[in-house]
Parts: sequence; structure tokens; C-alpha cells
Amino acid sequence: MLHILRQIAKCGIKTEPPPPPADEMVLVARLQKKILRVLGRALTIRHIDAGSCNGCELEIHALANPYYNIEGLGIRFVASPRHADLLLVTGPVSKHMAIALKRTYDATPDPKLVVAVGDCGCSGGIFGESYASVGRVSNVIPVDVAIPGCPPAPVALLRGILAAITVGAPNVEPTMEPGVDGVGGTAAEPPLALAGDPPARIGDPP
Repeated sequence: MLHILRQIAKCGIKTEPPPPPADEMVLVARLQKKILRVLGRALTIRHIDAGSCNGCELEIHALANPYYNIEGLGIRFVASPRHADLLLVTGPVSKHMAIALKRTYDATPDPKLVVAVGDCGCSGGIFGESYASVGRVSNVIPVDVAIPGCPPAPVALLRGILAAITVGAPNVEPTMEPGVDGVGGTAAEPPLALAGDPPARIGDPP
């Protein structure tokens, strides 16, 4: 034991400096800060699987882990559309789900927001419109923000939620801070899309 103590005194503490925080973690922290500033209250989300392969669902589930900590921002998922502020819709809308999706939208109290998730939700993806699918979400209900990707990463989902609450929040100018998320910079966020209009897509070039 004495020999070990002498060796420690002779050599000192040999440790590496801690690594700098990952770029994505810095981005997540900035997005979380922006969401908290814009939101200012709780936000409840009802997720609707309208025909997804569950790829987008895996990324949505990741939002609840300690890394992204979406519930720490005051955002939580609910089981009933009657308790929801925002609908998060995944997948191309299968014809069997079209009526259910429309009823869920009608049951959600106003004012409500709709975010289409993934390439399938934005455009129908590889499935498109067929005998079994009506294609993109906006073919059935109005969409405010669309998040492309197959599947979109959790950071992209945070950006989409931020864009949705920014354009939907009263007395809040829908702008993003430069460099916060790499989308838009000082440009205004995509405007709220009306029924029948193509939805705003997070990640598309201006």
C-alpha cells in the first residue's frame, strides 16, 4: 500500500481532460431552450399511426429518453385527442385509417396543430396513393408543419415541434435564432398552412 502511495505521489494524477460536448448535444440544448421560451406552458401531443412502418415511431420514442428529455420541456404525450394540443401523424394514410384520422382531428379541441412526420406523412413516400393508401396526411386533414426524413431524427422532430408552436403561438413572431437549428437562420418560419395547401416542410431549402 505504501508503495502505491509513493507511486501516486511521484507520477501525479494521469487523466485525460473531459471531451467537449457533442455538436448534437449543443444543438439539442439550444432547441430545448427555444421551445421553453416560446411555449411558456405545457403542450400535449396525441400521436397517430396512420399506416407507418414504425420507423418514425422509434425516433418519436427516443424523444422521451434522458438525452432529449421532451417531458422536461413540459411536452407530454396523451392517449385521448380531446386532451391534445398537437397531432403528430406518421405514415402514409391507409384507407382503413382515413376515417379514424379525420375523426381524431375533429375530436381535438381548437386551436390545434398538426405535424406530419416522415416522408410517408409528407408525400406518401414510396407507397404514394394506391388501392390501399390515400397518400400524404394533408390529403385527409390540414397539416401545419411537415418533417421529411425516413425516418426523421429526434432533432428534426424537435425542430418540427418548435416550428409548429412558433407559428401557432399568439403574440410570438415566428422566427428562429441564427444558428439554432441550421434551418432558416434569421428567416421567418414557414407560415401556417391552410387546408388544401402544401404543408411547410422542415429541412427544405428556402
